Amino acid sequence: MTVFVDADACPAVRIVEEVSRSFNIPVVLLCDTNHILNSDYSEVIVIGAGADAVDLALINRCNSKDIVVTQDYGVAALALGKGAYCIHQSGKIFTNDNIDGLLMDRHLAKKSRMSKSKHHLKGPKKRTKDDDVRFEIAFRKLISEVLL
Repeated sequence: MTVFVDADACPAVRIVEEVSRSFNIPVVLLCDTNHILNSDYSEVIVIGAGADAVDLALINRCNSKDIVVTQDYGVAALALGKGAYCIHQSGKIFTNDNIDGLLMDRHLAKKSRMSKSKHHLKGPKKRTKDDDVRFEIAFRKLISEVLL
């Protein structure tokens, strides 16, 4: 098992590394040339900038039983299709049961943004320490379930 992180602007990278290290699980951080990362634990793979380049590289590398950390519902759907496990940086576990609804919500939100109406959707709230705690608990639980 390997943990793959869609690491462009992922606020949970250090938590992923700490928890994965405690389970002795390798981590691969994928980022583009605009978000170069350094790590003393993880393998860092820098992908050339381009639309969805990091996403496609991650999906090409992950396999069944790996864990993918991403906030991108499309990446999650593709990873689930390969038999990988997926978790959002908020701690939400992506599953085959919830991914279709999440993709539909994303589609409707994009449709709303593209319309000429004056309705604007707010971005995500600022990340808090509670968000980090929620993510760590969910991530530890997911790893424990995968290892069984």
